[in-house]
Amino acid sequence: MSMPTASCPALFIAAPASGQGKTTVTAGLARLLRNQGKVVRVFKTGPDYLDPQILAQASGQPVDQLDLWMAGEAYCRQRFYDAACEADLILVEGAMGLFDGEPSSADLAALFAIPMAIVMDVKGMAQTAAALVSGLASFRDDIHIAGLVANACGSQRHRELIESALPATIPLLAAVPRDPDLALPERHLGLVQAAEIREDLEARFEAGAQALEAAGLLEALSALPPVAFTAPQEQLAAVKPALKGRTIGVARDAAFSFIYQANLDLLEQMGATLRFFSPLTDSRLPECDALWLPGGYPELHAQQLANNCAMRLAIEAFYRADQPILAECGGLLYCLETLTDYDDTIYPMLGLLPGQGAMRGRRGCQGMQTAELPEGPVRGHAHHRSMAEGTPEPIAHGRRQRHPAPGEAIYRQNRLTATYLHLFFPNNPDAVARLFSASPAHCELQHSEAFTHAAQ
Repeated sequence: MSMPTASCPALFIAAPASGQGKTTVTAGLARLLRNQGKVVRVFKTGPDYLDPQILAQASGQPVDQLDLWMAGEAYCRQRFYDAACEADLILVEGAMGLFDGEPSSADLAALFAIPMAIVMDVKGMAQTAAALVSGLASFRDDIHIAGLVANACGSQRHRELIESALPATIPLLAAVPRDPDLALPERHLGLVQAAEIREDLEARFEAGAQALEAAGLLEALSALPPVAFTAPQEQLAAVKPALKGRTIGVARDAAFSFIYQANLDLLEQMGATLRFFSPLTDSRLPECDALWLPGGYPELHAQQLANNCAMRLAIEAFYRADQPILAECGGLLYCLETLTDYDDTIYPMLGLLPGQGAMRGRRGCQGMQTAELPEGPVRGHAHHRSMAEGTPEPIAHGRRQRHPAPGEAIYRQNRLTATYLHLFFPNNPDAVARLFSASPAHCELQHSEAFTHAAQ
């Protein structure tokens, strides 16, 4: 049986390394096309929370993260097909260098036959930029390089030197001028959150759109052929209404914002009602049956979190009532007894889990892992620059994607599940439903099964 197919022009924005300007170019291009009345659907490769916030504001459309390991091919295929049914153009921003990681940005582009534009910061080079992009284009024969976007180009002469050195098969799509007003501001773990600097971003989006239009990128896009996106042969399994009648309180504010939209969508598809609240400013919890404390930047708001005694007491009472709580990364830090920020100031936190959290500079932990929960395995990732000490014995550890060493610890205190791992809920909806369910009885039945799986 043939599966339905939708066609739409698409472009994969990649780079030889991080820091080349992929997000700046992707956001500027999305805004340029949006200003022309086009519907642009943007995707981000890998488990990234911050870039999608930026890209969603630029495009005016939701931005999904796509990762072949964490989400699976069928999930990615379905998202591309759905987008192609409604969009005038699909943009995909890569992660790191285009061949970095397993799976890499190149793997995703090759699987779906999406042409790649290479964004390269050309400051301090000229003809060498042509040599580098030529090498990238010839490294694998299953990818198609549509051309080069020379970022931070210094002058018209600079552009001419690069363009004249490029082979005929790799055109110069655009030369973006060296302009600090185009670049997006950064913070530890990546870009700042879009909501914090919305007006500043708007100005940068518009400036980027104008620069890309002046550089002639629209003409290059007009030559892009449509890409045929076919729905997955095995349709994604219908989601069971396993959380029907359940209300889940979700922490969401400047301190807790690392939330996959796919996770929220899944919870609602399973019948849950979502109630958002702010641990920073609210004095009480919404009426709910379970809590989700996602990751974010609690260390940047530690004093305000500590001073909100009413919220701390409300969450403690919820915990004492033996209701399910999932705390991920920043949520884990919030659940510990104390948190030490970058200035070595110690703040009291919830105290639901014994232990002390502390920031530890720019070096951090990251990586793809499977959370071996008693409810079942759920894939996700870790990315943090803090450490937790004095914690109880974990019930399990994450299973790393390719390394035999134990991954992140997974703690369970009463109905509280806390870990540094950020879970991708669609990877195992049944396990997620059990995690937020009314009764923990079934968890105990699956406990030994999960540990047997973890040991394999």
